[in-house]
Amino acid sequence: MPDARKELWTVRLGLIEYDEALALQHEVHAARVRGEIPDVLLTLEHPPIYTKGRRSTADELPMGEDWYRAQGIELREVDRGGKVTYHGPGQLVAYPIVSTELFDRDVPALVGALEGAMIDALAGEGIEAHRDDAGRGVWAGEGPAAGKIGSIGLHIAQGVTTHGLMVNVDNDLQPFSWIRPCGLDDQATSISKIAGRSGQLRCFEKRIAFAAAERFGLRQRLVSRAKLEERVHDLVLAS
Repeated sequence: MPDARKELWTVRLGLIEYDEALALQHEVHAARVRGEIPDVLLTLEHPPIYTKGRRSTADELPMGEDWYRAQGIELREVDRGGKVTYHGPGQLVAYPIVSTELFDRDVPALVGALEGAMIDALAGEGIEAHRDDAGRGVWAGEGPAAGKIGSIGLHIAQGVTTHGLMVNVDNDLQPFSWIRPCGLDDQATSISKIAGRSGQLRCFEKRIAFAAAERFGLRQRLVSRAKLEERVHDLVLAS
């Protein structure tokens, strides 16, 4: 019988409110810390929102928070690493809730694996991407289409991660121009901007999950949200 601990449960959530996804992360994290479920990868999109990491500063939101809310963009302070970034429909977000034991508690190696997964998945779209030497994310494109295409911001508690990565696929890039994303002034880019085609999100979602499982050395298993929540809730009731 396959060892479930060697699996990566991949759960596709679709478009989901940030707070709802965060609550689900916390539930799954607690179950993973207890060793009651295998490693999990949540893939999803968020409605428009700016999230401010632990190192965020006020100058990253130069218009003032009320102005951003007037544009229909929510704001949240979160416990992940990094600074401010934007999430919105058409952007692929992936939250790995995995044990750092996968990499012998070597957090830089874990981050490198996530960056590698993004680069691998982008290569599947015919896009050459690279890490930033300063650890500021993943970059791609040439000329006017060049820019930052993906980033990582993790939180680790009790040896298990939450939060994760995002890759611009087919989303509106203008909200990046209204802030200093990740403390940088560089422009953002996306798969659709580089490749000149849209509608790639569902395909890219599959690519990133496969690439993450490969980089983690795990066997991917697709699991529904209902099954994940049933498993987590049943374990809570039984404890």
